[in-house]
Amino acid sequence: MSGVDAPDVLAAYDAVRSDKDETTWLLLSYAGAAGDKLVLTGTGRGGLAELASHLDDAQAQYGYVRVEYANDTESKRVKFVLVVWIGEGTKVMRKARVSIESGNVKRVLGHHSISVDARDRGDLDEKDIVARLRRAGGADYNGGRG
Repeated sequence: MSGVDAPDVLAAYDAVRSDKDETTWLLLSYAGAAGDKLVLTGTGRGGLAELASHLDDAQAQYGYVRVEYANDTESKRVKFVLVVWIGEGTKVMRKARVSIESGNVKRVLGHHSISVDARDRGDLDEKDIVARLRRAGGADYNGGRG
């Protein structure tokens, strides 16, 4: 897979992970209808909701997003989520290849707590994602209430 380790992608990845940068997400899309070349098609500061608004229903795309949440009044957690998006209108052959090609994306964007396979924007509800992050984190100081 070409493009996933391009300098602009790696710089965007570092920006999302940095506590000193306001960037909270990045989006990778296929450069064309055929082939496996990925390009950086967006970054932003608006978190998961903003990333979800940039997803294309006719494409398979990969998002990486910083999610911050509080466990209690004394602590704040920062976790990272990899989103594997397969829009409703994605062509059948592209859908089939995503399961193979997503491994390379996961390797390059390796620091994430959970990976979310999303087919609908409802799969990216922030409350549900935070509940999954809490469960994945092991320590749940919220009494299992998500």
